[in-house]
Amino acid sequence: MTTTPTHQQILGDSGIEVVRALQAALPTLIDLALVSKQLHWNLRGSRFKSLHEQLDELIDDVRLHSDEVAERITTLGEPADGRSGTVAGDTSLAELQPGFLGIDETVRLVSDALLAAIGKTREGQSATAEIDPITEDLFISITAALEKHHWMFRSQLADA
Repeated sequence: MTTTPTHQQILGDSGIEVVRALQAALPTLIDLALVSKQLHWNLRGSRFKSLHEQLDELIDDVRLHSDEVAERITTLGEPADGRSGTVAGDTSLAELQPGFLGIDETVRLVSDALLAAIGKTREGQSATAEIDPITEDLFISITAALEKHHWMFRSQLADA
């Protein structure tokens, strides 16, 4: 019978720190996809179609990133926790208010959510830099993608 290697077998005793950094980022990434979908559904305004589609692109990317983070956790032999209660309790994102939203308000909200997620992935990158270059690289690539999305949303505002 084969078993999944543990973080200790792959990374030694410091592997638990890598798993903790990954798990700390996972709820925020999952929530970023949920928040973006909520904004996507309730968007109103003159640039509806283009922003609606841009939010879809973000959602697809963030779902992929959260899956990569969860799979890295399980690769290291620990269970990933993306349950709704964990996401609600551990996200770094502000809670959205219900209702329809205008274009600029949506762009500001998604930009703020992206900044919070970027902060979380940068923390993960910093926490894993000396321990595990593979996980550090994962955090770097996710952060780069989120920063590009942030730039593309934020550039739509006059005060950008």
